[in-house]
Amino acid sequence: MRGWIVAALGLALAACSKPPIGNDRVFVSDEEADVVHVLDGASGAVEQTLRTGQRPRGLALSPDGKVLYIAASDANRIEAWDTHLLTKLRDIASGSDPERIAVSPDGKTLYAANEDKSAVSFIDVPSGKVTHEVQVGPEPEGIGISPDGKLLIATSEVASVAHFIDVPTARVIGNAPVGSRPREVLFLKQGKEAWVSSEQRGTIHVFDTASGKELRRIDLTAAFPELENPQAVELELTRDGKRAFVAMGRGDRVAEIDPATYRVVRSFPTGQRTWGISLAPDNSRLYAASGLSGTVTIIDLQANRVLHTVDRGGRPWTTEAVAR
Repeated sequence: MRGWIVAALGLALAACSKPPIGNDRVFVSDEEADVVHVLDGASGAVEQTLRTGQRPRGLALSPDGKVLYIAASDANRIEAWDTHLLTKLRDIASGSDPERIAVSPDGKTLYAANEDKSAVSFIDVPSGKVTHEVQVGPEPEGIGISPDGKLLIATSEVASVAHFIDVPTARVIGNAPVGSRPREVLFLKQGKEAWVSSEQRGTIHVFDTASGKELRRIDLTAAFPELENPQAVELELTRDGKRAFVAMGRGDRVAEIDPATYRVVRSFPTGQRTWGISLAPDNSRLYAASGLSGTVTIIDLQANRVLHTVDRGGRPWTTEAVAR
């Protein structure tokens, strides 16, 4: 009897020691290993590894979260995966070397920054066909679509320019200079503002989307004088619009910015060269991919502390999270 009780207690303790299962899944693109890792959002435990085309980089979700789009840069395609079944649905020809991608608010169009073609491709999702190619500056990377789906902004890494593209006509309607190596575009305040990050300058340029004029500049170099190389890469915004985050590249941190005051509120330590970030669907956690250390940092946004550092090796590039 005593042995049975001890065994039962052991099983109970083992069950209690299992890490909690989160309410979301996190997808992490690894451009070196040609895979996308699937992690549990709460514990960081690996659930599955998706084998993709060469050099997966940018990720984007359909509006309903059911489809994950993966830019397989060196395979010259975008892959569509079922986020629940974790199976590949199809390949979509995207044009040469897609790097970052965006999805229209209605889910019917994909926008791909084709780095070595100096173009942005408009891709019809139902047919999988490229309907337009808009020529922009050399090596476009960052790309973002406004909440109403009418304005697309793409960034030219070499020219250090943000290109404002009218979606209905597929024409460039404005160009604005930004800091060197612009990386990401984020729309805020119901699309009235657009933020463009500059990697090398460590700045975020804030634009009025109606006029295309720059309103202000958020300087991470000034906010973090103790850092040798603060950068600004990927951007994220909570659903209520009250908290914004920026991956700081070789600054090895994620910074939080108050969109109302444009001030840096705090920062969280991460791995080396933090390139891509994403938020849990309920905004309870933030996930940061660090390419040089091969790690993913899980940050609790309620307690404002780092929960886990997951070592996956390779070169994690960016992340996306979906509800289970």
